[in-house]
Amino acid sequence: MGVSLQPVSMDNWYACTQLKVKGEQAAVFPAPVVYWIAESKYRHDYELRAVYGDEELVGFIVFCAEPDEDDNYWIPALMIDERHQGKGYGKAAMVNLIALLGRMGCKRLMIGHRPNNHIAGSLYESLGFQKVSDVVVDGEIIRLLHID
Repeated sequence: MGVSLQPVSMDNWYACTQLKVKGEQAAVFPAPVVYWIAESKYRHDYELRAVYGDEELVGFIVFCAEPDEDDNYWIPALMIDERHQGKGYGKAAMVNLIALLGRMGCKRLMIGHRPNNHIAGSLYESLGFQKVSDVVVDGEIIRLLHID
C-alpha cells in the first residue's frame, strides 16, 4: 500500500469535501472537511493535505507549517474516510507527515483528540505521542511527539 500526502488543489478540493467519518464518529470529528478548507484561507499557517492510498483519495490532514510561541507544531485535524478506516491509512499518513515536518525543522509535534476517541489515542500512542497531562484542554487530550 503506497500512501502519499498531496496538496489540496483545484483538482482535488471538491473530492476532499466529500470525505466523511462514520456517523458515530461525528461527535469526535465534528467539523467537515469544507470547514478546514475555508479556515485555511484565513489561517496563513494551515497546510492541507489529501491522503491517497495509491491513486485513491482516502483521507485529509491539516497541519501547521509554522511553530507556535512554544516552538510546537500542531496537527489540528486528521481524518480517514469511513470507507477506508481500519486499513492502516491513518498510521501511514501520520508517518509521512511526521517525516515531512521533521524535514521542515519540527522538533515538537502536538495533536489533540477527544477523550472518548480511543482509536485515535491508540494510534497516536503507537507513533510515540505521549499525553502532555491528564487534564482535558478545550475538550481534548493533548499529546506531544519529540522528533529527533
